[in-house]
Amino acid sequence: MARHKHSKQLSQADIERFLADAERLHKTITRPLISPSSDHHRALVALNQTLLQTVKEVTGKSAPWVPWSTTGPVN
Repeated sequence: MARHKHSKQLSQADIERFLADAERLHKTITRPLISPSSDHHRALVALNQTLLQTVKEVTGKSAPWVPWSTTGPVN
């Protein structure tokens, strides 16, 4: 059985695919209009924050689809 040396980083094509999938997930997470005081809303906000942080860690940049103001993402 041959051993393969795995890459330490994603290829540019993989990053572009990841960004497209992450944007679709972001839209799915932020689309529901539910009460901000609900447990589901808080869970979705936490999931979205994790997604945006992961995009930044993988690409080195903030998510390109989120419009940012000086205080954070615009909702």
